[in-house]
Amino acid sequence: MTMFRNKWTYLGLVIIILFILCAILAPWIAPEDPYKINLVQELAPPGEGHIMGRDINGSDILSRLIYGARISITIGLVVVLISSFVGILLGLISGYYGGWIDLLLMRLVDILLAFPGLLLAIALVAVLGPSITNVVIALTALGWVSFARLVRGQVISVKEREYVLAAKTSGQSDIRVMVLHILPNIVSTVIVQATFNIAGVIISESSLSFLGLGAPPGTPSWGAMLSEGKQVILDAPHVSFFPGLAILLVVLAFNFVGDGLRDKFDPKTGRE
Repeated sequence: MTMFRNKWTYLGLVIIILFILCAILAPWIAPEDPYKINLVQELAPPGEGHIMGRDINGSDILSRLIYGARISITIGLVVVLISSFVGILLGLISGYYGGWIDLLLMRLVDILLAFPGLLLAIALVAVLGPSITNVVIALTALGWVSFARLVRGQVISVKEREYVLAAKTSGQSDIRVMVLHILPNIVSTVIVQATFNIAGVIISESSLSFLGLGAPPGTPSWGAMLSEGKQVILDAPHVSFFPGLAILLVVLAFNFVGDGLRDKFDPKTGRE
């Protein structure tokens, strides 16, 4: 039996692994220093020696894409790891105890979900100041909401099952019941959500960088590269095309993997 029925999942895994390897091995595989300026070859089209061409500063686009993978993928993973931890913690507490704790947390979640996430992220970064650290803070401050709501719903469903009730009646503490009996039975759903969220975070980070609210000027960020390319989109479309393609491939890859994991873990699909 194959691990995944959906063949697109394997393509997604291959793409993700390739980009992660590029990010890790960037100093060794990048053709040039991504910060190197070569005005003599400004906007040079793809060709021998620079297969993706050069940007408005004459920097090698391939090198900047490789280093840009470090920023996008790292931010995606860090934001989702922190958001999932906070969301799982609050979701467990809210769903398990209910009452005024559940009411308070869920009203906060409803308030945050009532506003477009990207607009709130723009507002937060504008207040904190443009930087990679502040992008992580802003996206994390909003990212935990989806995890908390998901986990809370799962906990409400699971906590009334026989094995949880048996653990309670045996005198086990609430923390032990939540960690050992409830969490393991909802973790697969959280993993699927996390996979989709990584794709969303990468898009949000690229959007913020495109608007000048992400990485500092000159940093090889895919969103910033897109923003630079819009100035010369008619004369040198390759400047925007390749970073846009990188974002598209990574986001699609994480969505493919998310679809495969959802089919794998969700018993209702009957496709495992």
